[in-house]
Amino acid sequence: MHYYQFNIGDYVSHTRHLSPIEDIAYRRLLDAYYLSERPLNSGVAVVARQIGLKDHETEVHEVLQEFFALTEDGWINTRADKEIAHFKGKIEQASRAGKASAERRSNPHSTGVQPTNNQEPITNNHKPIKNTVAPPIGVTDSVWQDWVKLRKEKRAAVTQTAINGIEREAKKAGVSLQVALETCCERGWTGFKADWLESKSLSKTGQTNQTVMSGLTRGLVGGGNNVKLLGN
Repeated sequence: MHYYQFNIGDYVSHTRHLSPIEDIAYRRLLDAYYLSERPLNSGVAVVARQIGLKDHETEVHEVLQEFFALTEDGWINTRADKEIAHFKGKIEQASRAGKASAERRSNPHSTGVQPTNNQEPITNNHKPIKNTVAPPIGVTDSVWQDWVKLRKEKRAAVTQTAINGIEREAKKAGVSLQVALETCCERGWTGFKADWLESKSLSKTGQTNQTVMSGLTRGLVGGGNNVKLLGN
């Protein structure tokens, strides 16, 4: 490791009692430990020479005994070992992620999902429409599919709540749910209100009455034969 986190407050609280030489020895021992990522040599004289303090072997030995533990492999530091293990874990994780990324780049069509016999290819223009609401009783499949398609095109969700609302309004208008959905498809409505249907009916009735009255008026005003005809 060429880098490790150094907590100044934590270090000072544990090394306040050290002499200047012991403090230097500890810092250099840690640097050597992290750099090599393995236990320090069991020979104190060898270690003191490696960190440039061969004339202060006693101080080096004191620091080793306080902050390190002597094993068959040499002097170890438990806390440093944890940091090194964490560092290596991050490297392995980054390596796996890099290999996976390289594999995706080399095979852009690979998604990592194994297709089944029933799976159809999906393109950007072909996305499956998930319909979680079953067709209501009394509604033909063709009308149901047309209404679902209309809702999807207008970005309106197909929910049971929406069906219940349309059915409720259909009852108010005195028509079946089948007729209500057919009307929605014919007129491009995503929803249905009884008032809408009544308004349309009244509008057509009003237009018809206006046409009849207009004809009658023309006949009366025209006089002559028209008056006689109207009088019969």
